[in-house]
Amino acid sequence: MHFDTPLTLECNRTLPEFDLVYETYGELNADKSNAILICHALSGSHHAAGWHSEEDKKPGWWDNMIGPGKAIDTTRYFVVCLNNIGSCHGSTGPTTPIPESSDEGTPGKPYGPDFPLITIKDWVKTQAMLSDRLDIEVWHAVVGGSMGGMQALQWSVDYPDRLKRCVIIASTPKLSAQNIAFNEVARQSILSDPDFNKGRYLEAGTYPRRGLILARMVGHITYLTEDAMKSKFGRDLKSGKFMYGYDVEFQVESYLRYQGERFSENFDANTYLLMTKALDYFDPTRDYVDDESLSDLEALKQTLKHARCQFLIVSFTTDWRFAPARSQEIVDALMANDKPVSYVNVDAPHGHDSFLFDIPRYMDAIRGFLNAPFLTPNPKALPQQTEVQTENDTEARRA
Repeated sequence: MHFDTPLTLECNRTLPEFDLVYETYGELNADKSNAILICHALSGSHHAAGWHSEEDKKPGWWDNMIGPGKAIDTTRYFVVCLNNIGSCHGSTGPTTPIPESSDEGTPGKPYGPDFPLITIKDWVKTQAMLSDRLDIEVWHAVVGGSMGGMQALQWSVDYPDRLKRCVIIASTPKLSAQNIAFNEVARQSILSDPDFNKGRYLEAGTYPRRGLILARMVGHITYLTEDAMKSKFGRDLKSGKFMYGYDVEFQVESYLRYQGERFSENFDANTYLLMTKALDYFDPTRDYVDDESLSDLEALKQTLKHARCQFLIVSFTTDWRFAPARSQEIVDALMANDKPVSYVNVDAPHGHDSFLFDIPRYMDAIRGFLNAPFLTPNPKALPQQTEVQTENDTEARRA
């Protein structure tokens, strides 16, 4: 979808025009009440489910979630997933040629490092613009995991009347100092690569492959858990014996290098820099709270007063990148405002990556929340109770 209306971003720069690539699944019903928006995580794209061609090595990144009879049932819902601006999978981003309508840069050359810094709020703004083009006034639900969950949360406060349900999975109301530190290490890996050429590697005919590989290796470590790595690799040696050198010896080393190599083949380095910065900047309270003396929780409480949808918050017991305590912050802020919220803390051994796995308790929670009747908010209702469960719980604990 091409947009020729100038887009002013939070950084006060303007894109004179832009494209959004998106993919849809299922059929939109007559009253357009069955549409679900999927927001992708850092390395995701518009291709969330199914196969593009017989040459595909694997289906879309959330294929176990989206499809006929699955948790997000495409025989029941019309599902939309778009690729955010700043990405490298078709929507306008650093690899896109600068248009003739631009007052900045040289038309015809890739944006490269001149592409403006973007925020989660900017992405949600463009998603709302796409909604208008698709003539979808209200989403049945906005759903996202990790960085996608941040977008879903931003939707609930920026466009409270345009979604009925909000599903926030393995996410956080803002990044911790530790998470910002991980992102900075990843960015420095790219920025210090001699082939980065100050971000103009496409023009120079180079590519910061080593930097991108290192950035992905750092990130991938944070998506897993120590137990998961121990179970999968242990201290197994690739050749069965020590080689007394600096090449790959342990299986876990081989795995990380493989993940980095594969990622570097289909992702853009400038995009990685942009997206990690968008993560760092994320703070939905910024436009809704004037009192800087407030605690993070109090600021979040004030911000979520604007929300009008029903919420499902999902966390995973072994996720240390965005730990369950961060999801609980969102739950606490919603409960303080008497907002309808369900919270499920799922037992899973996969760490942050759990949101990509087909875990029955997790899938059932999504399915049940999406299919349940919408409860019209009652301003006089008592504070909502929150059901906290793990996969092995025998009875719910009421908070």
